[in-house]
Amino acid sequence: MGRVSQAQAEENRRRVVETSSRLFREQGTHISVADLMKASGLTHGGFYKQFASKEALIDEATAHAFGQLAQLRDDELDQHAGQRDAAQRALIDTYLSVDHRDSAADGCPAAALAGDMAREPEDREARRVYAEGVGDFAEWLATEDQEGVTRLCTMLGALVLARATKGSPLSEEILTAARAALKTAG
Repeated sequence: MGRVSQAQAEENRRRVVETSSRLFREQGTHISVADLMKASGLTHGGFYKQFASKEALIDEATAHAFGQLAQLRDDELDQHAGQRDAAQRALIDTYLSVDHRDSAADGCPAAALAGDMAREPEDREARRVYAEGVGDFAEWLATEDQEGVTRLCTMLGALVLARATKGSPLSEEILTAARAALKTAG
């Protein structure tokens, strides 16, 4: 089998990062390299041509996921003609929805990766990227009346609990209560 072009190698790397970002949010970072590569449509043997280690992929996939979250915030702001409060309310409604609860793979990396990042060594790049992403999200959520960290904790906690109780009436009750609390406080 011949060598792939540089453009194809870059495309393969992008595909692995995007696929891994989704699978890490859906299943956790413990998923095997073989399973990640298979889901990407590539062979396991090609992994080490693209990445120094699984940890390097986790670093890059975490950054990718937080980049997607930042893009979502920017898109909300654009859709609401720069009106930050309207964009925040819309994002909160989307974040605390049944669709988001049920779509971990495409959802918030702060909620999906919290447990995995808590177990990562403090000096890991993924931990730094995670902390920076959480801080940026909290800053974006801040209002004159409420700190962004408080709003983020409410949102993230509600999402995690709603996912953990999915299938019971409590799950939707958690999402509804958190939305109401944020609208009252914000």
